[in-house]
Amino acid sequence: MTVSTRQYRPEDRQAFIDLNRDWIEEYFVALEESDREQLEELEASILDKGGRIIVALLDDRVVGTGAILPPPHDPGDGRKWLEIVKMAARKDLRGQGIGRAVMDALIAEGRSMAADAIWLETNADLKAAIRLYERSGFRHLADAQLWPTAYARCNVQMVLDLSCVPPAQAGA
Repeated sequence: MTVSTRQYRPEDRQAFIDLNRDWIEEYFVALEESDREQLEELEASILDKGGRIIVALLDDRVVGTGAILPPPHDPGDGRKWLEIVKMAARKDLRGQGIGRAVMDALIAEGRSMAADAIWLETNADLKAAIRLYERSGFRHLADAQLWPTAYARCNVQMVLDLSCVPPAQAGA
């Protein structure tokens, strides 16, 4: 199985929505208002804010997604931050390297966007996702370092300092 990634195209819209809706409803039953906004207003909430969306393909079919964009919070530390959101892989193909491919592409996008650091938030129950983030070089924020969140389900926040991870090592 060979997974490839590329930039989002308008024809990927429904796949992006469906893949994200599927995992959120699987683990958390219902979409939160912030989810609905990002999914229903995809272009305005991600692309128009300077973000980029990556899709993973298998046999020319979208099987994974993720986005990177400026975060809603500015920690005021002088660094250029980006946030990773809406990472998803098709349920029947999880564990096949789709998340790794999307994460590597998102980190590369972050570098191309001149980011110094990348932030993300998740839930402690998403153990496979957390392992992927840790293996990609993300570290957990301590309680005193947590950023404001728009999601009730998010109880884990992580950061990747791109100055500490050479490009060849990201995703290794």
